[in-house]
Amino acid sequence: MGSISRMITEFSLDLYNKVNRRAEGCSNIVFSPVSISTSLGLILLGARNNTAAQIENVSTINNQNGNLYHEAFHTLLLQLQNLDKDYVISLANNLFLQQGFEPNQKYLMCSKELYRAALETMDFQRDLEASRLKINDWVESETEGKIKELFARGVINTDAILVLANAIYFKASWEHKFEEKNTVQRDFKLHQNERKPVQMMYQKGTFKLGYIEELETQVLELPYAQKLLSMIILLPGDTEDGSTSGLEQIESTMTYENLTVWLSSKHMFETIVEVYLPRFKLEGTFNLNEVLKEMGMTDIFTFKADLSALSEKSLMLSNIVHKAYVEVNEEGTTAAAATGATIVRRSLPLTEVFMADHPFLFFIRHNPTDTMLFLGKFCSP
Repeated sequence: MGSISRMITEFSLDLYNKVNRRAEGCSNIVFSPVSISTSLGLILLGARNNTAAQIENVSTINNQNGNLYHEAFHTLLLQLQNLDKDYVISLANNLFLQQGFEPNQKYLMCSKELYRAALETMDFQRDLEASRLKINDWVESETEGKIKELFARGVINTDAILVLANAIYFKASWEHKFEEKNTVQRDFKLHQNERKPVQMMYQKGTFKLGYIEELETQVLELPYAQKLLSMIILLPGDTEDGSTSGLEQIESTMTYENLTVWLSSKHMFETIVEVYLPRFKLEGTFNLNEVLKEMGMTDIFTFKADLSALSEKSLMLSNIVHKAYVEVNEEGTTAAAATGATIVRRSLPLTEVFMADHPFLFFIRHNPTDTMLFLGKFCSP
């Protein structure tokens, strides 16, 4: 399972860097690497030749046998679908195909067996608006109403042949809940000495904490029920001028190898921590076409696309849109989505303070497989 989690993590860091580069200023970011990777696996299942090679390269599959990749993903999805009763997680994928394009039966069978994916025909040419609304209704239903309007008006046009929608919904309770009576309004420091009031949650308890000395960054693990999943927060040191230079330094050195060290349980230690964490909701929508092209997946959006394992007729991908939603409160988290640094132990005081009152990165991780379900940046309440 390690190879799948590594591929998902490497892909997500590449994607994060591309999305972050396009963002204006310090913008909030949230997406689900496992959801998008599942979608790419579903497309890869129908691709051949250079189109398949480009998807493999973007997905960081790197010469791995395709069948082994799909089977490993299938095993991962089964694990995520069979979590403890304290968790609700729904991963759904659907391919919407223009009427008249008959999919290969083998593709239909494999996509259903391996990815639990559905394929529906739509009439984009003659009934575009009804098709768009139907896709959006499906996504909204799959995400318990958290993700609405995945495809805005105008995103899909009458030339659409193949549209892919992916959705992930996740809800979990903290292993140690924050008490609402301890939540108070505090200032959250933005860049350039700006401040915004937030509802700051608080609790004092025993948590795993790490410290990246070179980056002057704290790493805190907040486990969900049964410790099957955790939210891990990278919090850079607070700068006097309120700049985000510490966050940018983390982003610039955030490789798979470094992240493995930073987030490793063996490099963290249990200690008493006073945790201050803002209550927040984030929503991110990405049309991934341009980002995936920039990452090297160019053929699939053009006449060069080879999706002959999906259909004998000539197909190309019209749109791939991803939308993620994360809500963090006292009870837990509700989330949906459609270099050379080392960690050291410091001489610790009896109680550590983890004050997330300035921009930070967060990850939601499936601990048994080290798979990243969500990745985000919170810097603007």
